[in-house]
Amino acid sequence: MKRAPVIVHPPSSGGRRVTLNGQDLGRALRTGDVAAILRRAGFCTTKCVWDDTGIFEWRDGGPDVWLMP
Repeated sequence: MKRAPVIVHPPSSGGRRVTLNGQDLGRALRTGDVAAILRRAGFCTTKCVWDDTGIFEWRDGGPDVWLMP
């Protein structure tokens, strides 16, 4: 099974780590930050479709989960 290129890692005290094809791009505190990080990387230049499992893998919660449990 092919892995999604964008991984949004579990929430932590510093936000959620965002990786693209295994490369750490930074940390996000909300979906707008994820979009900005991906735009800077040249990956997602249009509107992001957060539930597209071919693009995004959200670990330990989807795009609406930003705080640690």
